[in-house]
Amino acid sequence: MTRILPLEFYQRPDPVQIAQDLIGKHLYTRIDGVLTGGRIVETEAYAHVNDLACHSHLGRYTARTKVMYEPGGIAYVYLIYGRYALFNIITNEAGKADAVLIRGLEPLEGIPEMLLRRGLPGVQRNLTAGPGLLTQALGISTKHYGTDLTGGTIWLEDHKEVVPSDQIVASPRVGIDYAGADAALPWRFRLAGSKWVSPAK
Repeated sequence: MTRILPLEFYQRPDPVQIAQDLIGKHLYTRIDGVLTGGRIVETEAYAHVNDLACHSHLGRYTARTKVMYEPGGIAYVYLIYGRYALFNIITNEAGKADAVLIRGLEPLEGIPEMLLRRGLPGVQRNLTAGPGLLTQALGISTKHYGTDLTGGTIWLEDHKEVVPSDQIVASPRVGIDYAGADAALPWRFRLAGSKWVSPAK
C-alpha cells in the first residue's frame, strides 16, 4: 500500500484546509540518487479568490504563475531575494490557481546530505526551519518548477499521524504586508511546540 499522497488530496477546493492537513505529512526528495526528507510542521495557504497575497490574484498569468493554473499536485518553485527557492504545492482543479507554501520541516531522512547542502557542521534549527532553508536542504530548486508530486523526484507521504486540531497554531502569514487586510488572514499553520517551525513571528 503506497503512502504517497494522491493527486486527489491536492485537487480539493480549499487551500486553507489542505494547508492544515499537510501538518504531520512527510515531504521527500530524491536528488542525484540521494533520499532526503522530513515531517512538515509549518505551511501557508494562498487562494486565487479574495487573497491579494496570492500570485494568481485577479487572474494574473505570467511566465512565473502559469503553472498555478495546472491541476493540483505539482510544484511551484520560485526565487525570492534572487537566491532562496520557495517550494509551493499547487492545489485545486485546473484554472483555479491556489497554492500552499511549505515553511518548516522536521528533518528525518538523509540528514548528512542535508548538512552538506546547507554547509552546517551539525543539526540545528536553521537546517530546515524556514521555507528557503528547507528547499536548500532537500535539494529543491527552480529547475523543479512544475514537477509532478506523485513521481520519484519530489513527493509527499501520509504516515497516518493524526495531529489534533488543538496542536495546530493558526496565525497571519509572513512577509506579505503589501496584501493589505488580507495580510491578517490566519492562514499560516504551525505544529505547536515544534522547534522546526520558522522563526518568523
